[in-house]
Amino acid sequence: MKFLPIFLAAAATTTTTASVIEKRDGIEDGQPIVGEKGAPLLGGTNHQLDLQNPDNLGQQSTDAGTVPNLKWSFSDSHTRILKGGWVRESVITDLPASHDIAAAQQHLKKGAIRELHWHRVAEWGYLYSGSILMSAVDNDGKWQVTKLEEGDVWYFPKGQAHTVQGLDEENEYLLVFDDGNFDAVGTTFHVDDWIAHTPKSVLAKNFGLDESVFGSVPSPNPYIFPSTPDTHNVTGGNGQLTGNASYAYYAKDHPLEDVPGEGGTLRIVDTTTFPIATTIAASIVTLKPGGLRELHWHPNAEEWLYFHKGQARATVYIGNSAARTFDFRAGDTGVFPDNSGHYIENTSDEEELVWVEIYKSDRVQDISLTQWLALTPAGIVADTLQIPLDVAENLVKEKQLLIKDR
Repeated sequence: MKFLPIFLAAAATTTTTASVIEKRDGIEDGQPIVGEKGAPLLGGTNHQLDLQNPDNLGQQSTDAGTVPNLKWSFSDSHTRILKGGWVRESVITDLPASHDIAAAQQHLKKGAIRELHWHRVAEWGYLYSGSILMSAVDNDGKWQVTKLEEGDVWYFPKGQAHTVQGLDEENEYLLVFDDGNFDAVGTTFHVDDWIAHTPKSVLAKNFGLDESVFGSVPSPNPYIFPSTPDTHNVTGGNGQLTGNASYAYYAKDHPLEDVPGEGGTLRIVDTTTFPIATTIAASIVTLKPGGLRELHWHPNAEEWLYFHKGQARATVYIGNSAARTFDFRAGDTGVFPDNSGHYIENTSDEEELVWVEIYKSDRVQDISLTQWLALTPAGIVADTLQIPLDVAENLVKEKQLLIKDR
């Protein structure tokens, strides 16, 4: 892709990473000093965090205005340790700018069960380590029991009954929910919790069983608990959830997207490839060292992100001359406001950057800045940006998506 060349005006430059950035004097030492501006930090500070987040110290001279915090690390979340696994969340109280999406990392030991439950919101999951047994039943009495492996995705519509069980020795996945306020009362409902708070006489009448059967129902509910992998077959009901009704997306059955910019790989998981997922769309991205997710915005939703591997930089432009640059590492989450302009750059010389993009929508949509300019009359573009006409005439007309280092 032919991007408008950008030259960084600076007395000296450095290439400490795969990308070229302005040399920012004391910032590389964790100090807010740029030329004759700034001064050393003398009060309390976390020096390691300062070194990991040079853009918070003012590294990018193009940052301006007031942009709220758009980043939260799972490492800053409270981890709930349970028999059989653990869970930690990123919700609206952690990242107030994330209105549409909440998320969690969850880990299951072999045989451990995330107890039977349902939500008033939709659930989307991405398995990045191990394998799990997924089980769900819908309102028509149709069911699905299937094994998911690394790279697979699942989606449970609002209110559908479900559970998952770990099959490998260690299993871990990302959970996503289409409401940032996921911890609100009335969002998650557990079957044992409900039964424990229902009169036993009513339970006996409902199930046609003796009251004593329910004498050992756990209370409070364990959330995750140890067990052994279940081998029972499910039969009956109104049949299995298959085809477009399936709650499972098997990565092996879907090719990757074409990436003209040759900067990495892209997997889109939305209703074009996973029809049941009507409220959560996703992209799973791998970006080569020094690569760039081209300048773009999303016309239909906020973008929520989970960085799984590597390190990155992203500048978010929210209009009215306001922009802020953030540094991301593995385990970080972020959110880019609805329709805000942004890019993502792999700042490593050697390591690939892997992240997941999430949208509260049925489709992944983006508008490429370069494609927009290339498909607009060249004279208008040249006059607007005050660039040579021949540059405007030769901008690439095809989305590049992920641009290799150059």
